[in-house]
This record gives sequence, C-alpha cells and structure tokens, in this order.
Amino acid sequence: MREFTLHHHDGAVRQVVANDLEVPYPEGKLIVSRTDPSGIITHANPAFVELSGYEREELIGQPHHILRHPDMPAAAFADLWQTIGRGDAWHGYVKNLRKDGSHYWVYATVIANIRNGQVVGYTSVRRKPSPTRVAECVELYRRMRAEEVTA
Repeated sequence: MREFTLHHHDGAVRQVVANDLEVPYPEGKLIVSRTDPSGIITHANPAFVELSGYEREELIGQPHHILRHPDMPAAAFADLWQTIGRGDAWHGYVKNLRKDGSHYWVYATVIANIRNGQVVGYTSVRRKPSPTRVAECVELYRRMRAEEVTA
C-alpha cells in the first residue's frame, strides 16, 4: 500500500491509499454515472457501484474525483473539463481508484446533459478498455506525472 496526497481541480485535497492490484473490467457491462455541472455524482448504475467498491450511498453526493487514481495526470482531467466546457464529447482512458485501494481501467466518454439550452450536468459512459491502449497510457501517464512533479 502506498499513501498519496491528491490535489483536485476544485481545490479539494485528500489522502488516498493505493496498491498495485488491478480489478479487471467486467465483460459485457457499461458503467454509467451522471453528475451535476460541478462534478458531484447524482446517479450511479449498478455496474459503477460494483466496480468502484463503494456503496451507492457513498457515491451519490460525492465529487466524481473520489475515484481519481494518483497515477492519473492532472492534465488529463484539465483536458476533460476544457473539452466538455466547449460542449464537445470527451473520450479517454482513465485509471480509477477503488475504495479498497485497488484500481481498474476504463475507456470513458463524457457528454454534457443540456436542458433548455443550459448544461445541467454530465453523463459518463465507460466501456472495457483496449489492453494495448492501456499499456500505452501507463507509460504516457507516467511521463506526464513525472513532468507535473518536476514543474
């Protein structure tokens, strides 16, 4: 187990514990969640609850970054927020942290939920990731994190 201090885009700082255990993405499932405009979870489907290791009640009302793994570069999430802020769909590979400190990889798509011309939240749909792309992302994200630490 390793302990980390994470600094999030919303100013939140929290301690997390991570280990090297990967939980495989379940075959044939889609993970779906919705948030309000600031990223607070308002909906979590059963596959999301199961894979996250949290109870539904522990997820609803929490910022989506509750799942942020310390290996994820801040630049990936900055790109996500810039992309969805423009009204475009964001696609990317994400390493998520489970409640027990293990992790899982997803290929995520995030889109804005628009009602009467206003963004009322976001929907994220996650699919099983390509193992080849995950391997590429492990190295890319390692380099990006190293640059963030030295910057």
